[in-house]
Amino acid sequence: PDPRRGWLAVLGEPGVVMTEIRNVEQELSRFNARLLAAAAFVLVGFGLLGARLVHLQVVKHEELSTQAENNRIAVVPIVPNRGLIVDRNGVVLANNYSAYTLEITPSKVDDLEGLIGRLGEVIEIQPRDRKRFKRLMEESKSFESLPIRTKLTDDEVARFTAQRFRFTGVDIKARLFRNYPLGETGSHLLGYIGRINQAEKEAIDDTEDAANYRGTEYIGKLGVEQSYEAELHGTTGVEEVETSANGRPVRRLKSNPATPGNKVVLSIDIRLQALVEQMFGDRRGALVALDPRSGEVLAFVSKPTFDPNLFVDGIDSESWKELNESVDKPLLNRALRGTYPPGSTFKPFMAIAALNSGKRSPSQVIFDGGTFQFGNHTFRSHGDAGLGPVDMVRSIVKSSNVYYYSLANEMGVDLMHEQLEPFGFGRKTGIDVEGEVTGVLPSTEWKRRMYKKPEQQRWYAGETISLGIGQGYNNFTMLQLASATATLVSGGQRYKPRLVREVQDVVTGERRVLVNDALPPLPLKPEHVELINRALYGVTQEGTSVRSFLGATYKSGGKTGTAQAIGVKANEKYNAAKLEEAQRDHSLYMAFAPLEAPSIAVAVIVENAGWGSDSAAPMSRRVFDYVLNGTVPSEEDLALTREGKSTTPVGKPRPATEVLLPGAAAIALPPAVPPTQRVAQGESQGAPAK
Repeated sequence: PDPRRGWLAVLGEPGVVMTEIRNVEQELSRFNARLLAAAAFVLVGFGLLGARLVHLQVVKHEELSTQAENNRIAVVPIVPNRGLIVDRNGVVLANNYSAYTLEITPSKVDDLEGLIGRLGEVIEIQPRDRKRFKRLMEESKSFESLPIRTKLTDDEVARFTAQRFRFTGVDIKARLFRNYPLGETGSHLLGYIGRINQAEKEAIDDTEDAANYRGTEYIGKLGVEQSYEAELHGTTGVEEVETSANGRPVRRLKSNPATPGNKVVLSIDIRLQALVEQMFGDRRGALVALDPRSGEVLAFVSKPTFDPNLFVDGIDSESWKELNESVDKPLLNRALRGTYPPGSTFKPFMAIAALNSGKRSPSQVIFDGGTFQFGNHTFRSHGDAGLGPVDMVRSIVKSSNVYYYSLANEMGVDLMHEQLEPFGFGRKTGIDVEGEVTGVLPSTEWKRRMYKKPEQQRWYAGETISLGIGQGYNNFTMLQLASATATLVSGGQRYKPRLVREVQDVVTGERRVLVNDALPPLPLKPEHVELINRALYGVTQEGTSVRSFLGATYKSGGKTGTAQAIGVKANEKYNAAKLEEAQRDHSLYMAFAPLEAPSIAVAVIVENAGWGSDSAAPMSRRVFDYVLNGTVPSEEDLALTREGKSTTPVGKPRPATEVLLPGAAAIALPPAVPPTQRVAQGESQGAPAK
């Protein structure tokens, strides 16, 4: 309206004018305060932003730059090729081959069962494949890639690749697989490899080798594969790959290749190993043959065997059940872990213990009337048929039980333990594979440790008597018996048995000989050793193994043994026909050859096969023929030996080089060189060739 009125009103009302001026000043003051606050807030914000930028760009530059690079670059481990295992003549016992596998990463799959069902429409997936995959899932983490099918054909690879878009979390990978070309031959000494389980993974993570096992899914489980894992595994390489936003590789930036595992050369002669396994046939038992001059193991047999190829990519439940529940226990390494009473093969060691301790002289005569009476118990010998007067040599040649019953009674258990423990009885030999057991060489202290009740801890004098003939608490492995035999016949020289003789670097070609240093020798008198060896030679000439060694072109010594699998009551006689097979006596033989300069010592047991002269001694003869003459028995003779019906070899022996190994019909094998011929060619008799 009328501006004059307003002007007049202001002019006419000074109190109102002053109020209005004060209000404007207050508003202006508040505005300025807000403006300053906003400016301060902005400045603080920009300050914080600037500080953060400085922290990220300057302080954290290296770390964030590395992270950014890692988002672009993936570091992929390159798993090395596992080293080869060969025998002493270069025959390949374990190698590798490449094959495609169909693998699933469970963490990337929502409906696993449905996915496997759809996969089965494209590639055949059998029930055992599903069971194996389920077991692998239980042992592994969900983000690991697990094989549902291995060893795919080219046609199967092509079919899946064409429909790959349908299967999230599924991929085909090329992997190396371990292969044992000779199948079951030597399975117990070779062992096998298998997928690393959670316990093994945790153990590896706690060692310095954790980085070397990145990407590795397999590890040695038994035998040489396990004990020489560090040599066979190799060194893992790395590859830097530039990846796209979805993680797929675009190009390789740089690579540090893996170093393959080293070649492990065994002391084993695989032809000899295969021959012995064939001689066992379907029977159970073990044989160990080693060189007394070096401790090298020439044959390390446990029967029955198994196929290690079954374990490489996960054994199926049916095969595992068959192996694990078999009454023959094919997974038991009898040479390393099977313990048996040595029977009469123990007598030569009792004799040397008597000589060392002064309890018996070689000429002392004991009358063997067929039985030995101790208290109210009668200890029998040879069906109660006595041998008459026997001295020490005759006691071994004719295997007098009465002689050693009385000797055990005179010596007592603790003196026997003191004298025989240095030969390796009742303790580990130290062989270069894991899992060896100690066996039992009893003593009064041992019995106190073994039993809890006071009445069980007491040692009774009657328990000592049967120890003299290798019965009672005595229980040893064939490895221990072979090692003790080597020590005895070589005059006390001792070595730790060794399965691996050298390791060859596959990159440089350097051969590292694993020299087996000699242990301190036993203080055996040469005249005592000569007497025992002469007695053992007599066993092959007029004793229990004479039929097996007729016509041999060399001189050897040995001792048969027949060990009880079950006890027989004092008023009963042993009758094999009335017993089940598993209750019958074991057949044993310990031996060495040649007599003048032993280069091989053998210990063999054939379970529940009866007299040592029936099964064990004939096998030893054929082992010596191979090693010393380079021959193997005729097919006719081999068939008889498998049935425990051979004595003197029949038919025409064949050259060892003409015999093909199992599964090796198409493989050109290098000629085998028997140990005696290797010595003639210049190899040291005291240690492996360097």
